[in-house]
Amino acid sequence: MRLTKKPFFNIGLLWVNLFWGCASNSSYPFDQDDVLAAQKLYGVEFNEAEIDTMMKYLARNRSGYDSTRTFNIKYNESPAIAFNPLPPGFTIPSDQVETSFNIPDSISLPEKNKGLAFYSILELASLIRAGNITSEELTQYYLGRLERYNPQLEAVITLIKDEAIIKARSMDKEISEGKYRGPLHGIPYGVKDIIAVKGYKTTWGSEPYKDQVIDETAELVQKLNSAGAILIAKLTSGALARGDVWFNGKTRNPWDLKQGSSGSSAGSASATAAGLVPFSIGTETWGSILSPSSRCGVTGLRPTYGRVSRHGVMTLSWSMDKVGPICRNAEDCALILSVIHGSDGLDQTVYNAPFGLNLNEDVKSLRVGYIQEIIEKDTSASGDNGRAALDVIKNMGVNIDSVSLPSSYPFRAFDSILRAESGAFFDNLVTSGRVNMMVQQTSRSRANSLRQSRFIPAVEYLQANRLRSRLIKEMSDLFKQYDVILAPGRGSQQSLITNLTGHPAISIPSGFDKEGRPTSITLIGNLFDEASILRLAHIYQQQTDHEDKHPPMFID
Repeated sequence: MRLTKKPFFNIGLLWVNLFWGCASNSSYPFDQDDVLAAQKLYGVEFNEAEIDTMMKYLARNRSGYDSTRTFNIKYNESPAIAFNPLPPGFTIPSDQVETSFNIPDSISLPEKNKGLAFYSILELASLIRAGNITSEELTQYYLGRLERYNPQLEAVITLIKDEAIIKARSMDKEISEGKYRGPLHGIPYGVKDIIAVKGYKTTWGSEPYKDQVIDETAELVQKLNSAGAILIAKLTSGALARGDVWFNGKTRNPWDLKQGSSGSSAGSASATAAGLVPFSIGTETWGSILSPSSRCGVTGLRPTYGRVSRHGVMTLSWSMDKVGPICRNAEDCALILSVIHGSDGLDQTVYNAPFGLNLNEDVKSLRVGYIQEIIEKDTSASGDNGRAALDVIKNMGVNIDSVSLPSSYPFRAFDSILRAESGAFFDNLVTSGRVNMMVQQTSRSRANSLRQSRFIPAVEYLQANRLRSRLIKEMSDLFKQYDVILAPGRGSQQSLITNLTGHPAISIPSGFDKEGRPTSITLIGNLFDEASILRLAHIYQQQTDHEDKHPPMFID
């Protein structure tokens, strides 16, 4: 039976206005028909009498919503509730493993710098420390590549020239004075442009924010700068950390310029793969480090949730966002993580757990599982390369078992967690109408995702998180049996599952498909055990040469 609007007496309205905060003196801002229609969105059904008793509460809620919107909530104000990825009984490792990175002595400068763009961080460090190249020369070299190749890749939003050259000269001066900060001394790098750097635009890849300047520098950038690294570029992010399309173009895969670089650390992966920077920093909420790293054929590490500070980094999801390096190889990723992990308290979700590893430690003791039902059934080149990677690892003397990731969950419902949290962060963008300025306005666009977030009930968001706790427990039980789980680069729910549970993962190249585009495998580790996946990835890369292949059109 269709409900009809019923009259309300003035005394009742007065009572609502005084005690329940309803904004109007004459009527509610909605009627019972509105409530009846809204029920269909949420899959609930209340009768006429029940809806009648709700109206005061609903009016009070609406008044509260309106009042909240009058406050200027700053972008760096987080909710008072925080996500805890630790399952019951889990103990964060406390033993500090001494980590050292050996800078090789036998690295020489190539003739006419041919191939220099694809040297690893440690190889470049060798050149700088030995005086074979100055930091200023290296910085100028990479700045030149950024300017020359960016029109093809559309991977750069802001070049940082003058400040980078000044910093490079100061790094050279320190070396001349006998001061050496370590392997990152004088090494250029880039960051995804959702990471704030004082004095430069932080566009979040989106038209409404293309002129935004945030008056602070992200904590991780400060750490890299203190280690001697030189920021030379802010690299593209898909609009508000979605995909590879940003306000001024689409970032390309250096191996195939007809293809986007995937998202949303699109510029970081593309620029690193093309040798425009030695390494870069990306972010991931649901695949945004692993996916572009896979597509562009580079090594991308997504650390444990709470391992790296997100202070100064745009929020997409408070409970899912992570920050990590995109590099030439696993050893470089380990080096960068050793610098950026932990926090000085600016990001209160960070656990200051020790990080250390011995990359040359024997991997035969590692307990490794692989997702057989996906890898074995994949008849594409990616599947062939995944099975070949398994053979390489088995030949190292590692025992590998078949495993299955949790599957009996409402994975579509879990998506509401990300969408609700992003909707809260970008609420003003939606309610102000500026969301209409975004380049993409399709059903799968970020703009549309933000609009629909207003229709996610708080109850359903919390119910999804309760099931998320169950998923965390189930993954914890799995990692009581294994140190590393090998997954395909694509074709499973592993990216969503492990981003929900906060587990670390690394994407490493595994070969090429029939079109000559890179394929990858993913190694997943236990919480705060990046060491195991980095060790296995490093030894695997010593046995193969996939990470040493580079897109031909960007080789000088």
